[in-house]
Amino acid sequence: MSGVTFPPTAVSVPTAMDAPHFLGQGRIGRWRRAVPEPGRGELLIEVRANAVCGTDRTQWYGGSDVTPGHEAAGVVARAGLETATPLGTPGVVYLMDFCGACEACSAGATHRCTAKRGDIGFTRDGGYGRYALVHEPSFFPVDDDLPLDEATLLLDVMGTAGHAIRRALHLVDDPGTVLIAGAGPVGLGAVAMCRLLLGPKVSVLVADVVPYRLQLAERLGGEPIELDLDSIGARARGAGRLADLAIDTSGRSSARRACLEALRAGGVLVCVGHGENLTLDVSRDLIAPERAVLGSEYFRRDELPGNLELLRAHRDLLRQIITHRFGIDELAAAYRLFLSGETGKVVVLQ
Repeated sequence: MSGVTFPPTAVSVPTAMDAPHFLGQGRIGRWRRAVPEPGRGELLIEVRANAVCGTDRTQWYGGSDVTPGHEAAGVVARAGLETATPLGTPGVVYLMDFCGACEACSAGATHRCTAKRGDIGFTRDGGYGRYALVHEPSFFPVDDDLPLDEATLLLDVMGTAGHAIRRALHLVDDPGTVLIAGAGPVGLGAVAMCRLLLGPKVSVLVADVVPYRLQLAERLGGEPIELDLDSIGARARGAGRLADLAIDTSGRSSARRACLEALRAGGVLVCVGHGENLTLDVSRDLIAPERAVLGSEYFRRDELPGNLELLRAHRDLLRQIITHRFGIDELAAAYRLFLSGETGKVVVLQ
């Protein structure tokens, strides 16, 4: 199923809803949740689609005190006082409920807000419930003709991956070779965004151990390297193809180490995937070769308009990243398949 469209939002909104309850150990029950009434500056979103993310592993295995789901797309069902978004407006939800007033927010770095009010799907009920409450600035409207399952690509896939590339471009302005460690959804997003932001001439090498995802990376314009992530550096040096830019989406210490060793002098490693550590010999790894290591967390809210333009112009390329769609009643099956590695991005529909 592709290009899913939805009917207009319902006129009436219930006072309570049944939602998935992540119990831990890969078990999902149901619980009754109140449908919140939007207050001043808030919107109630009727969720239509939510993308599965590897970060959800902690809730899948460890359980959750809130309804998960942090890559949500839906329509405005109700609006509180002092809001301007019309009812029925489609859009996506920005993960972080940023304050808009701290030093970081004032500089546009909403993803680094120092006084954020919460994170949807992690500290407050998220996109696997039928309704989610957000402050209006965290809602980004999209065009009526953009299917909401595809709109979720604006979040982790395009947003997180694109921000990592843009971070690196402050230090390496014309990379000829990019190495991406990990071909999960963010890694696949990085392949596509490299093509869109850096142009067709850049070589994009993609390392992973799952053939399915490597084949998908190749369709997106990457050059697959099927090997153990630990041997990336040795393979790159042996082939004489050191990278100007490496992006680690795996979160593994060994992969980060290998990426660093695959960088030429003056190269940049961007760590995107949360997880393990990276041990450095500062003199040998950084000072002498003048390499840089950057962290990249989510993305700035003001990157969404440009990414929407890219999505509209390159839907045929980007929609390939979504490989599976499930109904909300199939949520456990969606997670089992996603965590097997035999998918691209998985989207759950309501």
